[in-house]
Amino acid sequence: MGTTLLAMVLVFAGVVLLFKTVRMVPQGYQWTVERFGRYTHTMDPGLHFLVPVIYGVGRKINMMEQVLEVPSQDVITKDNAVVKVDGIVFFQVQDAAKAAYEVAQLEIAILNLVMTNIRTAIGSMDLDESLSKRDEINTKVLNAVDAATHPWGLKVNRIELKDIQPPRDLVDSMARQMKAEREKRANILEAEGHRQSEILRAEGDKQAAILAAEGKREAAYREAEARERLAEAEAKATQLVSDAISRGNVQAINYFVAQKYIEAFKSLAEAPNQKFVMMPMESAGVIGSLAGIAELAKDALDRQAQTRGPGVPPRSGG
Repeated sequence: MGTTLLAMVLVFAGVVLLFKTVRMVPQGYQWTVERFGRYTHTMDPGLHFLVPVIYGVGRKINMMEQVLEVPSQDVITKDNAVVKVDGIVFFQVQDAAKAAYEVAQLEIAILNLVMTNIRTAIGSMDLDESLSKRDEINTKVLNAVDAATHPWGLKVNRIELKDIQPPRDLVDSMARQMKAEREKRANILEAEGHRQSEILRAEGDKQAAILAAEGKREAAYREAEARERLAEAEAKATQLVSDAISRGNVQAINYFVAQKYIEAFKSLAEAPNQKFVMMPMESAGVIGSLAGIAELAKDALDRQAQTRGPGVPPRSGG
């Protein structure tokens, strides 16, 4: 009985010594080795053998990239606004020995460091800046935390602020401010459009007035030129008649009388609402005047023929 118990104890001791001697480090981890409680070296993933009792495993360090949730906290901005901020941290252990022996409770130390730097970064900004410059806050916090954790054998890869929540009353106030700003821009654009429209309309009226004035000036010039031509024609006709009268041709006087008579009759006939025209004259007088005009024209043609001489044909046309 005693021998059996001793054998069982020896077997159990052998198994324990075997497990203490043969060590299997999984991939993604590093184990520190201690000799009588003092760090000696680090075991990489794989199979290792240790002398029991003298050597032992100290800390099992995860060398993979790890994620820590930063709990929500109240932060006061530069303009005394209180916002709730939470985030997330991505870090990786680079030196297992430093991570094991340079800091106690590594994850808690990282969280406290991140939360403190978030309060510092946001506390130096106004509320509007903290809401619009999230990337700048992330970079500032990352640089500070990475520099502080470097002696711990860590590499902080990323720090992201997940949410920044201002108080509800501030959110409503910002919404009203944004709405007022948009209405202001809309009113300004509408006023600018109305002003531009009035300017274009005024420019159009100005151009129309200029063109109308130029048209009137051109019409007046044409009318004056026509009157000048008519006056020249009248003067020439008067000179011809005067020459005829000076030579004793009475038909020239009849020409003037008949011309004025016909013009007066024309104005009478063109009067508005005029249906009947009374002629207080003898038709023979008008015919005689016309005959005088024809005779006057015949005399003028005869004189032109005498002036050209025999054998020269008269010119056709006007």
